[in-house]
Amino acid sequence: MDILALLAQGFAVALSPLNIGLLLLGCFFGTLVGSLPGIGPINGVAILLPLAYSIGLPPESAIILLAGVYYGAEYGGRISSILLNVPGDASAVMTTLDGHPMAKRGEASRALALSALASFIGGTAALIMMTVFAPLLGRVAVGFGPQDYVALMVFAFACLATLVGSRPLKTLIGVLIGLMLAMIGIDSATGVMRFTFGIPNLFDGVEFLVVVIGLFAVSEALLMLEAWPGRKLSETPVAKGAVRLAEIFRYRWLLLRASVLGFFIGVLPGTGASIASAVAYGVEKRLAQGDDAQFGKGDPRGLVAPEGANNAAAAGAMVPMLTLGIPGSGTTAILLGALLLFNVTPGPLMFEQRPEIAWGLIASMYLGNVALLVLNLPLVGLFARLLSVPPAYLVPLMVVLTFIGVFSLFGATFDLFLMILLGFFGYLLRKMGFSLAPVILGLVLGALLETNLRRALSISDGDWSILVSTPTGLVFWIAAALVALSPLLMKRFATGRRAPSPLTKEDE
Repeated sequence: MDILALLAQGFAVALSPLNIGLLLLGCFFGTLVGSLPGIGPINGVAILLPLAYSIGLPPESAIILLAGVYYGAEYGGRISSILLNVPGDASAVMTTLDGHPMAKRGEASRALALSALASFIGGTAALIMMTVFAPLLGRVAVGFGPQDYVALMVFAFACLATLVGSRPLKTLIGVLIGLMLAMIGIDSATGVMRFTFGIPNLFDGVEFLVVVIGLFAVSEALLMLEAWPGRKLSETPVAKGAVRLAEIFRYRWLLLRASVLGFFIGVLPGTGASIASAVAYGVEKRLAQGDDAQFGKGDPRGLVAPEGANNAAAAGAMVPMLTLGIPGSGTTAILLGALLLFNVTPGPLMFEQRPEIAWGLIASMYLGNVALLVLNLPLVGLFARLLSVPPAYLVPLMVVLTFIGVFSLFGATFDLFLMILLGFFGYLLRKMGFSLAPVILGLVLGALLETNLRRALSISDGDWSILVSTPTGLVFWIAAALVALSPLLMKRFATGRRAPSPLTKEDE
């Protein structure tokens, strides 16, 4: 009953005229950003973050706007995936496998409607689980000490290293780059200058917005300019059409599996919607049991499963961010940084100290799911036509918005040059196969990790055994070790199963 009362208070916050207007704006902009190939939710949030901060929005309004962009982009990513076979972001890759073949055989409207409804159901189911589990997790986390937070962050890094991408070493290098960026500036405890190279502008550290926009928006613009010289995306015709409720009802158990799977994968720090959609697709293909011949050729099950899972994972990724202060994905790492910009510390106490932000955000996500369904079904044709905008117009507009946003906030040309430099650095990292999400995670968690480590060592007079002195900390250390060693154990197990039988011919 307490949860329902708090959720009602959240709806009162989310339904204020300002917040509902910002929510609709965020959903529309997020859908547009998600539908444009390669931009994705991270860049969408990074572009709007300076605007939300510079115009002085209240913290709850700003996070509602940015969260609307986040899950709006998860919806929008399916449009270019289905119509053009070009994923809007990594989480939409699995949608292309069956969505685009459906569009090629003249079922584009059916595919778009199915994906919109699957996204709505998956996102709503995950929000219900989020409403129930997030406060419970927050109550458990209230008793965390600094040593427990250190163990938790190590667990987050371990999850990221093993679950993001196929090259854990590159992920770890990305985390280390983020940690080094977090260390730039004067050490508040000792007064020592770290990585400043004698440049006064770096004495206070590197601004979070400069790093995010440089690494993501500027590097994305460089990649788009490299990949699409003079290229204009062709539009797939979208006929009017609808999906009957009987067809959605036929996939009810599939959607339930995908939603639960996506939510709990999203809750794991460092995973995200791309992993959830891939796992859900693989599970449904395996459960088909011989009836999987159409997967990859336009099977609606191969479209519904990843779409339900990736939107459920988007909601799930909010849970560790709100309750533990640990981002569950690259986009929630930026949302975490946005809250810190507004002097709001995400974590277990936020549900008690700032309920208008925590519950207002959760309530806005319920409303956003409905708004996205209403926006997407009738406006699919409009979003599809916007896909034909040439990069020659799109890239300069994106770059101009980022430059204006950063300069309006800090008013220093040094930040613009640093942003460009970081943009080229991010471009090189991406060309070498590095993911940028670990860099942002290391940047956001670096200061928190250092602060909690110092507090723990201060409490124990420098005794490192305090890090394993509590049951909660031990659980996280063991979990981190298991997660880090899981690829080796799985490889060893698979090798053992493939080993030939030692039986000789006579034994047989």
